[in-house]
Amino acid sequence: MISFSTLSAFVLIVIGLFLIPGPAVLLVVTRTVQGGRKAGIMAGFGIATGDLIHTLFAALGLSAILMTSALAFNIVKFVGAAYLLYLGIRAILEKPADPELPKVSQATTFRSYSQAIMVEVLNPKTALFFLAFLPQFVYPANGSSFFNF
Repeated sequence: MISFSTLSAFVLIVIGLFLIPGPAVLLVVTRTVQGGRKAGIMAGFGIATGDLIHTLFAALGLSAILMTSALAFNIVKFVGAAYLLYLGIRAILEKPADPELPKVSQATTFRSYSQAIMVEVLNPKTALFFLAFLPQFVYPANGSSFFNF
């Protein structure tokens, strides 16, 4: 079983990852401005879901494939960049309803959540962070690390 001090250290460092500005933070801010507090909170939950997916990938060893394969890493990197470009171009090309006052379209909560998951899962910085970071908190002597909570 994982100790409380190890778990609390892990949680604090992951919270620090959330506070470092990057695509995820920018997406949460954008969704909050477009859709209000609820859309921003849902985007935050989407980022957390994406991080959970990265944690599961690291626990299963799938992130190691990403780290050892330059092709797989580049695919994730370029697909992530293309997705961010797609979101940006779509926002730029959206026509305002009133020519005097540009109106920002409302982002639905589901859209905020699902886009945030995609942005975080396709963020190679997050994958590398969890790949390099998570193994420091796994103790093979304690048995299976996947179900050790």
